[in-house]
Amino acid sequence: MYKGPIMEGDSNLSEARKTWAASLSYTETSSWLQEDAEFFLHQALSTPCLDVLSACEGIYIINLQGKKYMDFHGNSVHQVGYRNQYVIDKVKAQLDVLPFSPRRFTNLPAIELAKKLSSLLAPSLNKVLFAPGGTSAISMALKLARLVTGKHKIISWWDSFHGASIDAIAAGGEREFRAGLGPLVAGCERIPPPNSYRGLFAANNDDAYADYLEYVIEKEGDIGAFIAEPIRNTDVQIPSKAFWQRVREICDRHQVLLVLDEIPTAFGRTGKMFAHEHFGITPDILCLGKGLGGAVMPLAAIVTRDDFNQFGNISLGHFTHEKNPLAAVAAFAMIEYIEQHALLKQAVELGTIMGDRLMKMKDKYDLIGDVRGIGLLWGVELVTDRKTKTKAIQQADAILYDCLQNGLSFKISQGNTFQLAPPLIISKTELSTAMDILENAIIKQAAQ
Repeated sequence: MYKGPIMEGDSNLSEARKTWAASLSYTETSSWLQEDAEFFLHQALSTPCLDVLSACEGIYIINLQGKKYMDFHGNSVHQVGYRNQYVIDKVKAQLDVLPFSPRRFTNLPAIELAKKLSSLLAPSLNKVLFAPGGTSAISMALKLARLVTGKHKIISWWDSFHGASIDAIAAGGEREFRAGLGPLVAGCERIPPPNSYRGLFAANNDDAYADYLEYVIEKEGDIGAFIAEPIRNTDVQIPSKAFWQRVREICDRHQVLLVLDEIPTAFGRTGKMFAHEHFGITPDILCLGKGLGGAVMPLAAIVTRDDFNQFGNISLGHFTHEKNPLAAVAAFAMIEYIEQHALLKQAVELGTIMGDRLMKMKDKYDLIGDVRGIGLLWGVELVTDRKTKTKAIQQADAILYDCLQNGLSFKISQGNTFQLAPPLIISKTELSTAMDILENAIIKQAAQ
């Protein structure tokens, strides 16, 4: 059994988590948490849970006692905030008309959403399949890549996360998701990810990572696809435009499909509707999910090329809720809300404010080793020593729970990196308050 550190998120087994759990002295909350632990199968990152929620609104999740947490994690679903009234009204109206559409039939909301997604992307990306979750979208993409290329092997990055099913964890690079499971899907090769702070190669040498990709393609042979996030979500790594341009060229040269996983980063998070737009590239298959359902309904999708539309006799997805009309109207409303309220522009403007504040913290506190981000997606990496870059894991844990006590929730990645991803609707005042909470918690640890 794997007993190493949880790197994908903050550990729910640390001493700090035990202290936090003991602080939840409300009888009602403690009782429900005990029942949660009793009736749900335990797994990392879930049990024991942090708290019991009863409501949500805007940028906030709210517990049974009415305490509000600013949610800077949100599982990447809350681009337009929680309980967005525009989205909710569209879903309620659809409930009165067609809440479910059986497979083999279609419906107008699903068709309109497919058209909308195609209109937002490069002209070559004009064929859509929906799925009930991001993991299933990854599965469909990997199936399609095999069919198109006739090759079953893929390349991905170490430390990547592409979902939790057997095929998705085989493609991913997080070892704790594969631990104890034995043989997975064959043909998955992994390479080092570009990392500006802890990279295998010299800093700002993205060429070396691209060279490594081509080296493995040439040495391994039979590679059908390279799957990656254009901007790594969990610990916020942002490769250069030159890197992605080279990757696109390498994939074309070797007839390897470029599959981009934008399940957590699409729909405005980075200041553009899709993260790959920052790099001037077009994937062969694009995977979407999480925020696509407007923080109301589960929905994911792949969008791909018209010339790949040649496997009508094979079921790539075939899900019961494939063309769920409720999810489709929620997704369409989410996109409309982003467009109507200029949230892409807001993500850029508030992202600049957020980045400036975090950089000032880095200048003041040696505990912060690195700050990196774009739009409203930022990573703050803590170290005990800037020269050795030793991870400040205990300090990161302590800061997380201090922030939770004061109403700010976020995620820890790689043991020592805060991933900060607020909803795009956050106000300047709310953002400033959140940064104050974070800085005050950092001050306490920096002084020790």
